[in-house]
Amino acid sequence: MTLTHEPRSEEPWLVRTGRLELRAVCADDLAALFRINTDPRTWSHVPAGRHRDEETTRAWSERAVGRWESGGLGYWTARRPADGTVVGVGGVAFQPDSGFWNLYYRLDPAHWGRGYATELSRAAIDAAHRHAPEVPVAAWIHAHNAGSRGVAARLGLTDQGLRRDPALGELLHLYTDRQVPPARS
Repeated sequence: MTLTHEPRSEEPWLVRTGRLELRAVCADDLAALFRINTDPRTWSHVPAGRHRDEETTRAWSERAVGRWESGGLGYWTARRPADGTVVGVGGVAFQPDSGFWNLYYRLDPAHWGRGYATELSRAAIDAAHRHAPEVPVAAWIHAHNAGSRGVAARLGLTDQGLRRDPALGELLHLYTDRQVPPARS
């Protein structure tokens, strides 16, 4: 699957929630995603991840599109349907190293504190449960990220304690939608 200007228009590539339109990431989203991903506030918990150039955002977006093909679900660009404003990006992608759906979101700081992260995440969890209900949904969260820990709690995710995130290699709090086996040593 390649990054195109023609977004898919059926579920799960397009989902509507109470206040958001969630559409699979496409090339038309690059400018908004670049703006969000270059803002240092969106990377305060993982500063090294901040995008420094448009090519980084394009490569990230192409990987995001590929997640739909490899795992059946991926990341959406979240917009307010009334005016088309991009508020962020997020969704779930299968994480082979853990065997979990990885819940991810990154919002434009102008839209923090309005419940959009919870709304987007709830839609992502619902999509994961419909697509592969046997696969746990997980959110890997830094201990000092109180905002994301609050979102996880509002979603009903349970803190499984500190585990090594296979993507970052760091010890992070693992929040899941069900009990999962302890980490192997």
